[in-house]
Amino acid sequence: MKTSAHIGKLPSPGKVWLIGAGPGDAELLTLKAARVLKQCTVWLVDDLVGRDILELAEPETKIIEVGKRGGCASTPQDFILRLMAQYALEGKTVARLKGGDPFIFGRGGEEMAWLTHRGIEVESVSGITAGLAVASALGLPLTHREVSRGVILVTAHTADGVRPDWQSLARSGLTLVCYMGMSQPAVLLAELLEGGFPATLPLAIVQHVSCAAQRYVVTTLEHLASTVETSRIASPAVIVLGEVVRHAQALPRQDAGETGLLARAV
Repeated sequence: MKTSAHIGKLPSPGKVWLIGAGPGDAELLTLKAARVLKQCTVWLVDDLVGRDILELAEPETKIIEVGKRGGCASTPQDFILRLMAQYALEGKTVARLKGGDPFIFGRGGEEMAWLTHRGIEVESVSGITAGLAVASALGLPLTHREVSRGVILVTAHTADGVRPDWQSLARSGLTLVCYMGMSQPAVLLAELLEGGFPATLPLAIVQHVSCAAQRYVVTTLEHLASTVETSRIASPAVIVLGEVVRHAQALPRQDAGETGLLARAV
Protein backbone atom coordinates (compact mmCIF):
# COMPACT_ATOMS: atom_id res chain seq x y z
CA MET A 1 0.00 0.00 0.00
CA LYS A 2 1.38 3.40 -0.98
CA THR A 3 1.81 5.98 1.69
CA SER A 4 0.96 9.63 1.18
CA ALA A 5 4.62 10.26 0.43
CA HIS A 6 4.27 8.19 -2.73
CA ILE A 7 1.18 9.90 -4.03
CA GLY A 8 1.93 12.39 -6.76
CA LYS A 9 1.09 15.98 -5.83
CA LEU A 10 -1.68 17.50 -7.91
CA PRO A 11 -0.98 20.88 -9.45
CA SER A 12 -2.25 23.83 -7.45
CA PRO A 13 -5.44 25.33 -8.82
CA GLY A 14 -4.91 28.41 -10.91
CA LYS A 15 -7.04 31.50 -11.24
CA VAL A 16 -8.61 33.64 -13.95
CA TRP A 17 -8.76 37.43 -13.86
CA LEU A 18 -11.25 39.21 -16.11
CA ILE A 19 -9.50 42.54 -16.66
CA GLY A 20 -10.81 45.65 -18.35
CA ALA A 21 -8.08 47.31 -20.43
CA GLY A 22 -10.03 50.52 -21.00
CA PRO A 23 -10.82 52.12 -24.37
CA GLY A 24 -7.31 51.85 -25.80
CA ASP A 25 -5.07 54.52 -24.28
CA ALA A 26 -2.57 52.66 -22.08
CA GLU A 27 -2.60 55.53 -19.59
CA LEU A 28 -6.29 54.87 -18.92
CA LEU A 29 -5.48 51.40 -17.59
CA THR A 30 -6.17 51.34 -13.84
CA LEU A 31 -3.40 50.85 -11.31
CA LYS A 32 -5.05 47.66 -10.10
CA ALA A 33 -5.24 46.26 -13.62
CA ALA A 34 -1.54 46.97 -14.18
CA ARG A 35 -0.63 45.32 -10.87
CA VAL A 36 -2.72 42.21 -11.50
CA LEU A 37 -1.42 41.83 -15.06
CA LYS A 38 2.12 41.62 -13.68
CA GLN A 39 1.02 38.56 -11.70
CA CYS A 40 -0.53 36.74 -14.64
CA THR A 41 1.60 34.29 -16.62
CA VAL A 42 -0.92 33.80 -19.43
CA TRP A 43 -2.75 36.65 -21.17
CA LEU A 44 -5.70 36.06 -23.47
CA VAL A 45 -5.91 39.39 -25.30
CA ASP A 46 -8.90 40.82 -27.15
CA ASP A 47 -8.44 42.67 -30.42
CA LEU A 48 -9.45 46.06 -29.00
CA VAL A 49 -6.82 46.09 -26.26
CA GLY A 50 -4.29 48.90 -26.77
CA ARG A 51 -1.03 47.50 -28.08
CA ASP A 52 1.01 49.62 -25.67
CA ILE A 53 -0.53 47.71 -22.78
CA LEU A 54 1.18 44.53 -23.95
CA GLU A 55 4.52 46.13 -23.08
CA LEU A 56 3.64 45.62 -19.41
CA ALA A 57 4.00 41.86 -19.82
CA GLU A 58 6.94 40.12 -18.21
CA PRO A 59 9.35 38.42 -20.65
CA GLU A 60 8.08 34.96 -19.73
CA THR A 61 4.41 35.86 -20.16
CA LYS A 62 2.51 33.78 -22.69
CA ILE A 63 0.37 36.14 -24.80
CA ILE A 64 -2.43 34.63 -26.89
CA GLU A 65 -4.44 36.84 -29.23
CA VAL A 66 -8.12 35.95 -29.11
CA GLY A 67 -9.53 38.73 -31.26
CA LYS A 68 -13.25 39.42 -31.11
CA ARG A 69 -14.68 42.30 -33.13
CA GLY A 70 -18.09 42.73 -34.66
CA GLY A 71 -18.15 42.18 -38.41
CA CYS A 72 -14.70 40.56 -38.46
CA ALA A 73 -13.38 37.03 -38.12
CA SER A 74 -13.43 36.28 -34.41
CA THR A 75 -12.08 33.61 -32.08
CA PRO A 76 -15.02 31.40 -31.06
CA GLN A 77 -16.17 32.11 -27.52
CA ASP A 78 -16.25 28.41 -26.61
CA PHE A 79 -12.58 28.13 -27.55
CA ILE A 80 -11.69 31.10 -25.33
CA LEU A 81 -13.58 29.57 -22.42
CA ARG A 82 -11.74 26.27 -22.83
CA LEU A 83 -8.39 28.07 -22.98
CA MET A 84 -9.08 29.90 -19.72
CA ALA A 85 -10.07 26.67 -18.03
CA GLN A 86 -7.12 24.73 -19.45
CA TYR A 87 -4.47 27.13 -18.18
CA ALA A 88 -6.17 27.69 -14.84
CA LEU A 89 -6.36 23.93 -14.22
CA GLU A 90 -2.65 23.74 -15.02
CA GLY A 91 -2.11 26.04 -12.06
CA LYS A 92 -1.49 29.22 -14.01
CA THR A 93 -2.80 32.71 -13.30
CA VAL A 94 -4.69 33.78 -16.40
CA ALA A 95 -5.61 37.28 -17.54
CA ARG A 96 -8.61 37.55 -19.84
CA LEU A 97 -7.76 41.04 -21.04
CA LYS A 98 -10.69 42.86 -22.63
CA GLY A 99 -11.14 46.26 -24.20
CA GLY A 100 -13.27 48.57 -22.08
CA ASP A 101 -14.94 46.95 -19.07
CA PRO A 102 -15.60 43.20 -18.81
CA PHE A 103 -19.17 43.74 -17.67
CA ILE A 104 -20.28 46.34 -20.22
CA PHE A 105 -20.98 44.47 -23.45
CA GLY A 106 -17.91 42.32 -22.73
CA ARG A 107 -19.40 38.93 -21.79
CA GLY A 108 -17.79 39.17 -18.37
CA GLY A 109 -20.86 37.87 -16.62
CA GLU A 110 -21.13 34.86 -18.91
CA GLU A 111 -17.45 33.99 -18.49
CA MET A 112 -17.49 34.41 -14.71
CA ALA A 113 -20.54 32.15 -14.40
CA TRP A 114 -19.02 29.51 -16.71
CA LEU A 115 -15.74 29.38 -14.80
CA THR A 116 -17.38 29.44 -11.37
CA HIS A 117 -19.67 26.57 -12.35
CA ARG A 118 -16.55 24.49 -13.05
CA GLY A 119 -14.92 25.32 -9.74
CA ILE A 120 -12.33 27.71 -11.20
CA GLU A 121 -11.52 30.77 -9.13
CA VAL A 122 -12.22 34.01 -10.97
CA GLU A 123 -12.08 37.70 -10.12
CA SER A 124 -12.54 40.84 -12.16
CA VAL A 125 -10.98 44.28 -12.51
CA SER A 126 -13.03 47.17 -13.84
CA GLY A 127 -11.99 49.12 -16.91
CA ILE A 128 -13.10 52.43 -18.39
CA THR A 129 -15.65 51.73 -21.08
CA ALA A 130 -15.51 53.73 -24.33
CA GLY A 131 -19.02 55.06 -23.78
CA LEU A 132 -17.81 56.97 -20.73
CA ALA A 133 -14.29 57.74 -21.94
CA VAL A 134 -15.82 59.61 -24.89
CA ALA A 135 -16.82 62.37 -22.47
CA SER A 136 -13.24 63.36 -21.70
CA ALA A 137 -12.08 62.63 -25.24
CA LEU A 138 -14.35 65.36 -26.63
CA GLY A 139 -14.94 67.48 -23.56
CA LEU A 140 -18.52 66.28 -23.87
CA PRO A 141 -20.56 66.35 -20.63
CA LEU A 142 -22.77 63.29 -20.91
CA THR A 143 -24.94 64.50 -18.05
CA HIS A 144 -24.92 68.27 -18.46
CA ARG A 145 -27.39 69.39 -15.82
CA GLU A 146 -29.11 71.89 -18.12
CA VAL A 147 -30.14 69.33 -20.74
CA SER A 148 -29.68 65.78 -19.43
CA ARG A 149 -30.19 64.18 -16.05
CA GLY A 150 -28.74 60.84 -16.96
CA VAL A 151 -27.00 58.69 -19.52
CA ILE A 152 -27.91 55.29 -20.96
CA LEU A 153 -25.45 52.80 -22.47
CA VAL A 154 -27.16 50.61 -25.04
CA THR A 155 -26.18 48.20 -27.79
CA ALA A 156 -27.76 48.14 -31.23
CA HIS A 157 -26.67 44.53 -31.69
CA THR A 158 -28.10 41.77 -29.50
CA ALA A 159 -27.53 38.02 -29.41
CA ASP A 160 -31.23 37.21 -29.85
CA GLY A 161 -31.95 39.90 -32.43
CA VAL A 162 -34.41 41.74 -30.19
CA ARG A 163 -33.96 45.48 -30.66
CA PRO A 164 -33.85 48.00 -27.80
CA ASP A 165 -37.07 49.74 -26.82
CA TRP A 166 -36.26 52.90 -28.76
CA GLN A 167 -39.60 54.51 -27.91
CA SER A 168 -38.97 54.32 -24.16
CA LEU A 169 -35.43 55.59 -24.64
CA ALA A 170 -36.65 58.52 -26.73
CA ARG A 171 -39.21 59.47 -24.08
CA SER A 172 -36.59 59.35 -21.33
CA GLY A 173 -34.85 62.49 -22.59
CA LEU A 174 -31.53 61.07 -21.40
CA THR A 175 -28.23 61.06 -23.27
CA LEU A 176 -27.89 57.87 -25.30
CA VAL A 177 -24.53 56.22 -25.95
CA CYS A 178 -24.93 53.47 -28.52
CA TYR A 179 -22.41 50.66 -28.98
CA MET A 180 -22.21 48.36 -32.01
CA GLY A 181 -24.35 50.56 -34.21
CA MET A 182 -22.04 51.00 -37.19
CA SER A 183 -22.78 47.89 -39.24
CA GLN A 184 -26.20 49.05 -40.47
CA PRO A 185 -26.44 52.82 -39.94
CA ALA A 186 -29.44 53.20 -42.26
CA VAL A 187 -31.38 50.60 -40.28
CA LEU A 188 -30.41 52.24 -37.01
CA LEU A 189 -31.46 55.64 -38.33
CA ALA A 190 -34.88 54.33 -39.37
CA GLU A 191 -35.40 52.67 -36.00
CA LEU A 192 -34.43 55.77 -34.04
CA LEU A 193 -36.73 58.01 -36.07
CA GLU A 194 -39.58 55.53 -35.78
CA GLY A 195 -38.91 55.33 -32.04
CA GLY A 196 -39.50 59.04 -31.68
CA PHE A 197 -36.04 60.59 -31.66
CA PRO A 198 -36.16 63.97 -33.46
CA ALA A 199 -34.39 64.18 -36.80
CA THR A 200 -32.52 67.31 -35.67
CA LEU A 201 -31.11 65.68 -32.51
CA PRO A 202 -27.32 66.31 -32.34
CA LEU A 203 -25.05 63.30 -32.38
CA ALA A 204 -21.35 62.51 -32.36
CA ILE A 205 -19.75 59.35 -33.71
CA VAL A 206 -16.34 58.63 -32.20
CA GLN A 207 -14.02 55.95 -33.53
CA HIS A 208 -11.05 54.59 -31.53
CA VAL A 209 -11.98 56.58 -28.43
CA SER A 210 -8.90 57.92 -26.58
CA CYS A 211 -6.41 56.41 -29.04
CA ALA A 212 -3.95 58.19 -31.31
CA ALA A 213 -6.14 57.08 -34.24
CA GLN A 214 -9.27 58.67 -32.76
CA ARG A 215 -11.65 60.20 -35.32
CA TYR A 216 -15.05 61.71 -34.85
CA VAL A 217 -17.88 63.29 -36.76
CA VAL A 218 -20.58 65.62 -35.48
CA THR A 219 -23.94 65.88 -37.20
CA THR A 220 -27.65 65.41 -36.56
CA LEU A 221 -29.66 62.23 -36.48
CA GLU A 222 -31.20 62.72 -39.94
CA HIS A 223 -27.68 62.65 -41.45
CA LEU A 224 -26.46 59.58 -39.52
CA ALA A 225 -26.30 57.12 -42.42
CA SER A 226 -24.99 59.57 -45.02
CA THR A 227 -22.33 60.87 -42.63
CA VAL A 228 -21.07 57.36 -41.89
CA GLU A 229 -20.81 56.72 -45.64
CA THR A 230 -19.07 59.95 -46.62
CA SER A 231 -16.69 60.11 -43.68
CA ARG A 232 -15.87 56.38 -43.83
CA ILE A 233 -15.83 56.29 -40.09
CA ALA A 234 -16.28 52.73 -38.84
CA SER A 235 -16.08 50.36 -35.91
CA PRO A 236 -14.93 50.34 -33.21
CA ALA A 237 -17.02 53.43 -32.51
CA VAL A 238 -19.70 54.75 -30.20
CA ILE A 239 -22.55 57.06 -31.11
CA VAL A 240 -23.59 59.77 -28.65
CA LEU A 241 -27.09 61.15 -29.14
CA GLY A 242 -28.46 64.09 -27.22
CA GLU A 243 -28.46 67.82 -26.66
CA VAL A 244 -25.25 67.40 -24.65
CA VAL A 245 -23.36 67.18 -27.97
CA ARG A 246 -23.90 70.94 -28.37
CA HIS A 247 -21.87 71.45 -25.18
CA ALA A 248 -18.78 69.54 -26.30
CA GLN A 249 -15.74 71.74 -25.67
CA ALA A 250 -13.06 69.82 -27.55
CA LEU A 251 -14.68 70.08 -30.98
CA PRO A 252 -12.90 72.32 -33.50
CA ARG A 253 -14.83 75.08 -35.24
CA GLN A 254 -16.85 73.92 -38.23
CA ASP A 255 -14.35 75.59 -40.59
CA ALA A 256 -11.25 74.26 -38.82
CA GLY A 257 -10.64 71.70 -41.55
CA GLU A 258 -9.09 69.13 -39.25
CA THR A 259 -8.45 65.70 -40.70
CA GLY A 260 -11.09 63.18 -39.74
CA LEU A 261 -13.78 65.75 -38.85
CA LEU A 262 -16.99 66.22 -40.74
CA ALA A 263 -19.10 68.74 -38.82
CA ARG A 264 -22.52 70.09 -39.60
CA ALA A 265 -24.04 72.93 -37.66
CA VAL A 266 -25.78 71.51 -34.63
